[in-house]
Amino acid sequence: MADTTNRFGFVAFAETWNGRLAMMGFVIGLATEILTGQGILAQIGLG
Repeated sequence: MADTTNRFGFVAFAETWNGRLAMMGFVIGLATEILTGQGILAQIGLG
């Protein structure tokens, strides 16, 4: 029997992973700023 659960759109599964990836991105961005001493805009040449 095939798995017929929907994993796209505004469903709990997709929203859970979206939240997890957003939290990881925030922590990685914060760690990069701490390690380099530059903000994200300065790192990409806009600041």
